Amino acid sequence: MSNRPLTDEAGEVRELTTADLKRMKPANEVLPAELASILPKRNPGQRGPAKRPTKESITLRLDPDIVEHFRGTGRGWQGRINEALKVAIGRSS
Repeated sequence: MSNRPLTDEAGEVRELTTADLKRMKPANEVLPAELASILPKRNPGQRGPAKRPTKESITLRLDPDIVEHFRGTGRGWQGRINEALKVAIGRSS
């Protein structure tokens, strides 16, 4: 296990290794009590509140060729359907 510094001479943080992460302690063990008390209380992996309104999850039936077209455009295809629908109703992002 390496104990090399996390930053270089210029103050740039290096990429953390698995060993670095295993050595880290929870914030409530290393921060002053006053500061730890104002941190948000969340479980590991729990997300914070959304910064903008969330989208509504629905079930929508589309023709197979429409789905194939948008899926063929790669990651984010559902968002592109959302954008196409905004254009169709005359509301752009």
